[in-house]
Formats: sequence, structure tokens, C-alpha cells
Amino acid sequence: MQKLQSITKRPVNRRSFMKSGMLAGGAATLGAGLLSGGKLAFGQGSSGSLTKGDAAILRFLAAAELIESDLWTQYAELAGITPGELPPEVVQAPPRNSYQAAFLNLDGDGAQYITSNTLDEVSHAEFLNAYLESKGAEPVDLDEFRTLPGSQATGAQDIPRLTNLMHLNVDTSWFIRYRSATNPDLGATFPQAVNITNRTAIPKTDADFNDANHIQVIANTAAFHFGTIEQGGSSLYASLSRKVTSEEVLEITLGIGADEVAHFLEWVDFAGNGVQPPVAPVSDRGLTFPNFFTKGPLFQPNLIFPVPCEFISPNLPHCAIIRPLTDKFAGARAAATFLTDMNLFAGQPKKFFSTLQQLANEADAAQREL
Repeated sequence: MQKLQSITKRPVNRRSFMKSGMLAGGAATLGAGLLSGGKLAFGQGSSGSLTKGDAAILRFLAAAELIESDLWTQYAELAGITPGELPPEVVQAPPRNSYQAAFLNLDGDGAQYITSNTLDEVSHAEFLNAYLESKGAEPVDLDEFRTLPGSQATGAQDIPRLTNLMHLNVDTSWFIRYRSATNPDLGATFPQAVNITNRTAIPKTDADFNDANHIQVIANTAAFHFGTIEQGGSSLYASLSRKVTSEEVLEITLGIGADEVAHFLEWVDFAGNGVQPPVAPVSDRGLTFPNFFTKGPLFQPNLIFPVPCEFISPNLPHCAIIRPLTDKFAGARAAATFLTDMNLFAGQPKKFFSTLQQLANEADAAQREL
């Protein structure tokens, strides 16, 4: 796989700029080339120095990161930093399409953030599989399921995908959950901040570039999807870390999990910019992103850090945390259901879902060994 390396950091940026041509290899190198051929989707053999539970946890996380790498690659192709683009302190290139421009309406560094998040997820997937192999455990290979059609818009690679971003049901309840003092692990439930059902988060063809409201709503849908994905990853790593036996594996889950939290906090801010002026209100084909500042504190767009909430017991002081954390809502099976209900795998065969479910079952069955 082509290595993607960072270079100069802009003084005003929160992320570093990447070497020109970093995405020139396309999604084929970012996603499908992560593993050597001939590996099983999940292994039944020896786990080397890993406990069976630790290996199962890392396998599910590797699968999740492969899925994330695939979907983020699709976003980066269409809206990330243009391959060959010089850093903006040298020359400020105009947006290459109206989709990228719509993200720049949310944050002037939107293209950089999308590219950076993509590179992070690819690094997670590569590392987890390499670590599994280094311990004699079977890595995860989902290449046989890269069969789904992707965008036909200019900029997208014409290659089969693992995920489908064009018929998404986006769970936006996290936006309210993280502004609430109640906790799902203790029974709280939350409404949708925006009802996003069966919507595309990427332009399907070049025709989608032509209507300003239409492409802004597509970008806003993607912005909330970014937060949905990364908050799920934040809870997943925190939940599975509680089951880990090896200190080294715990170092891995805490280290990568913390990066997922960093991603999430950026996308909380990013999505919030799509539901306040000057972008909001904006509507297209039955979907409206209103001005959330008119809807009360549970919708406050610039409240980007987790509000202190119930934790462990409602009788204890409220504490600012990642939530949920329990297996029921944040474990591997919950994550698999969450991703499936999102319609992210529309078009995948039954074998894909059974593979994902088996990986999830094995990870949730893991127990910390003394």
C-alpha cells in the first residue's frame, strides 16, 4: 500500500497538511490493499501470545476500521484535499466542486479534516491487522465484500465498495444525548435531532453539483454522518477496553479509542455549523436543517463538549464522559446493529452480515482474564 505521509502544518490549522498526491492512489490503495490475499474473514486458529478474548476484540475492531476506511475514502475522494494541491499558505486553490465548497461553508478547513480522518482510519486498520499477524493471530479480510457501486460523480474512483453512502438512515440522537444530563446506560432515550432517512451523503452523479441547496443538504447529511460514525467508535473502544486482558492490547484500544474521541469532537463542531446561520436553515426534497439556536439548550450548536451526566449511579455527582459505555448499547453486537440499521451495507449478501455478526459475538464474549 502507498504510504501517506504528513508534511507542513498550517499555523491556523488544527490538523497537518498532507503530501501532495496523497490520495492519488484512490480508494483501491486506501481500502482494498490493506491486507495480503488469502486471509480468512475471521480466524479459528492460534492467537499466539494473545488470549482468545483479546484476539476476538482486535478482530472486530479491525473489521470496524476496515469499514470506516472504506466510507471515509469515499468522502475524501470527493471532498478531501485535492491530490497535488499545495498547502494553502502557498496558494489558495478554489474548491474543486460544489460538494467540497459546501463543506467549506461549514468550516474553512473541512477538506483537510476529511482527509486527516481518512488517513487515521486507514492507519488504524493497517495497524490492527499487522498486530494480529505479529502475534500469530488471523487478521481480518473483507475484500470479498467490496462489491457495492459507489458514486459516479467526477472525482470518485470507479471501483467497488464495501459500504453504501447513498441510502443512509443517520441516527442523529447523539447530538442531543451529549447535551443532556441523562445517560443511555441508565435508561435514558433521546429523539432525533434531524430526521435523516434514506438520504445520500455523497453526490451520486455530476448532476448533484448543480443546485446549491441540494448539494448543501447532501454535505450537511454527511456532516451528521461523520459525527454518528465517530461517536459510535468512541463508545465501542471504551466498551471493549473493559474486557481486555493484556496491558499491551489495552494500550492499543485506549490509544486508538482516544483518537476516535478526537475525531468525534471535531465533527460535533462541524455538524453544528450546518444547523446555524449562515448555512441554516436550508432545505431540499423534504429534508430541512433548521437553525438549532431557536430550538433550546439540547440543540445548542456551539455546545461541543460532553455535558456532565449521570454516571455509574444517579446518586453520584454528574460527570462529563463518553456515553454509552455498556455492552448493551456500545459493545460489538450493538455496533454491528448500529451500522446495519444505518443502511450502510445496503446491497451486501447474507454472508457479509453473518461474518460481521460472528466477529461481534466473539468480541462481546471476551472476558478479562486474571
